[in-house]
Amino acid sequence: MKRGIATFTLDTGKCPPWLFERIVKLGRSMTDVLVEEYGPDEYIKRIADPVWFQSLGTVLAFDWNASGLTTILTAALKEAIRGRERQLGVFIAGGKGATSRKTPDQITNWGRILSLPQKTTDRLVYSSKMSAKVDSSLVQDDYTLYHHSFFFSKNGAWTVVQQGMNTGNGTARRYHWHSENPSDIDFTVEPHKGIASQIFKKRTRNLVSKKSKKNKDISIELVDSGYKTLMRDIELLRKHSGAVSRMVALKQKPSHSTIASQGLALEGYEQQEFVFAEFDGVEFKHHKVEMEDFTKSKYLEKILQRVTYETPQDFESLLSIKGVGGKTIRALSLVSEIIYGAEPSYQDPARYSFAHGGKDATPYPVDRQTYDQTIGILQHAVRKSKIGPIEKDKALRRISNR
Repeated sequence: MKRGIATFTLDTGKCPPWLFERIVKLGRSMTDVLVEEYGPDEYIKRIADPVWFQSLGTVLAFDWNASGLTTILTAALKEAIRGRERQLGVFIAGGKGATSRKTPDQITNWGRILSLPQKTTDRLVYSSKMSAKVDSSLVQDDYTLYHHSFFFSKNGAWTVVQQGMNTGNGTARRYHWHSENPSDIDFTVEPHKGIASQIFKKRTRNLVSKKSKKNKDISIELVDSGYKTLMRDIELLRKHSGAVSRMVALKQKPSHSTIASQGLALEGYEQQEFVFAEFDGVEFKHHKVEMEDFTKSKYLEKILQRVTYETPQDFESLLSIKGVGGKTIRALSLVSEIIYGAEPSYQDPARYSFAHGGKDATPYPVDRQTYDQTIGILQHAVRKSKIGPIEKDKALRRISNR
């Protein structure tokens, strides 16, 4: 996965109408050129590149380091192609806030207008819903999604650009997805094309990491074991959620039972062997918050009853069940980790990166070839765009100053 971080601070104001109109105008002209030169599928693919997306927003005259770049740019592009979607072969659904929840209906409507096979339309809708579910439930980074835009072509290529906010630290984080066809993606294993954020967290429950496979496998086994067996594990954690110890199951079926430490009585686990380890300050605080969160949830039991009844065959099927969200996934993950010893990844999937690299080689040397290619393509699009010479000159200067 390509990863990058830019400085996104939450915006509280609104884009002035005069500026939005100019962004739409230039965005329309540049989209025409880019689609003509590279085709709709390639245009959609480039939107999925965080650097490309950021650069395009900057060229269209928006502040490069503001969260509003995401929401305004996607809204401007959607407005720029309005009425010409079929001519261009590019379609955009969703947007900010309440508009994001209309994404499935907008995709379905376009599928009907374009006479797309029902299977293709259904898969596009599924892709939209699952990308949002993954970033709200599997990447547990304390960012709440508030923006979701879905770009797609008649061929089935699609890109998602969605953004979350953390009101506690006043920052935003943007998630990029892309697939060349509706079925060619594993939603639960490192599916992103990029995640851009200002803050790099030391501990993020990252269930899309390949390192979280065992944790997810055991979660499915727990669901498959049935409601009563699963709830026994849940109740065990609820009972001992305040203990300053962590139990890790060494063996699922040990030859003998050894249950002792910290005075915890683990009723019902005579056939389980445990070892206890002290939490360090950061780790205990992290787990304590998670434990308190899911122990207070009365809705959790109803969802767990539903998922054990539906018996999903894999983790993606589990996540796709209606009602399954961050708390359900976190509860299963905690049981898998604390009782059965399958620790998930806590590595934040976002990484610090400035454009194509840093001039001091931090976090990695500048990729000059890619950097020059990005600049060259944008300059070419601006020069060919049908805008006035003054606006064209300003856009070219903005590119040169980046």
